[in-house]
Amino acid sequence: MAWFLRALIALVSLSFAAPSQAQTYPSHNITVVVSIGPGTGMDVVARLYSEKLSAILGKPVVVENKPGAATILAANQVANAPPDGHTLVVLTSSAMAINPSLYKQLPYDAATSFVPISYYVKSPFILVVNPNLPAKTVAEFVKYAKETKPPLNYTTLGPGGIQHLTMEYAKLRLGFDANQVPYRTTGQSISDLAAGHVATGFVEAGASLPLIRDGKLRALAVSSSNRWPLLPDVPSMAEATGMPDFETISWHVLLAPAKTPRDIVERLHAEMKKIMSDPEMKEKVANIGLIPVDTPPVDGINAYMKDERAKWGALVEKLGLKGSQ
Repeated sequence: MAWFLRALIALVSLSFAAPSQAQTYPSHNITVVVSIGPGTGMDVVARLYSEKLSAILGKPVVVENKPGAATILAANQVANAPPDGHTLVVLTSSAMAINPSLYKQLPYDAATSFVPISYYVKSPFILVVNPNLPAKTVAEFVKYAKETKPPLNYTTLGPGGIQHLTMEYAKLRLGFDANQVPYRTTGQSISDLAAGHVATGFVEAGASLPLIRDGKLRALAVSSSNRWPLLPDVPSMAEATGMPDFETISWHVLLAPAKTPRDIVERLHAEMKKIMSDPEMKEKVANIGLIPVDTPPVDGINAYMKDERAKWGALVEKLGLKGSQ
């Protein structure tokens, strides 16, 4: 019995003496892998909060851009990184909710390869029309689209992309028809919209704003559930359609590799929540065309991403695009 008590006391003493991993974290530089190129809204925001994280954590937080393969390269890199909180990645709804259904095979598992740190911004799309169209509201647009033969053409950045799926989602929910015209670049697609070569599209908010303000495009609605601060007079699709659950956005989530210690995850989550709730940060985010989000808890982010995978996966399958890439 004496040896058992001595062993128990030693074990208890060791547990009190050992520091938590969060207390010794970070031990070296942290890398935030951004899954698209420099100068984009995602990149700008990541650099803003990385600078603040560096000051808080006392170690450099380095942003590394790794665009390519529809964000798969960045996702795979971090999925296979050591799960110690020193390598993080910013991914979107494309990587975490659409690609799992669109691609025959992915080198990562969206449901199990990562643990979320923070869901901090939405990137909305704007339903726009060429000003020569008579529609000035979503209701007028739907009526016009139903009556137009042949169907209206709409711009996308390719089949299976978020803009394509957003319009297809609207078509299913609102009962109109339209034909996709894919483009290689956002700039070309928006220019052709303004020139009248295509009639409509859900376009990137920030990229379309100058043409909307110049009257070269007419904005009918924002695809987020709430209004976009830079176009406060334009309703959300939820408002315009009377469908409270209508939201089709690209969201940005900061993630770590699966099996990252929970205390490190919770520490990063808490620090990101404070950084992104700062009024100055919110203003900077809004000014580049994004909508700040008050991040849910870690388990709440997982639940949200699961729901998004179900929503987009069902649409990809309905459109016959499952495993098409």
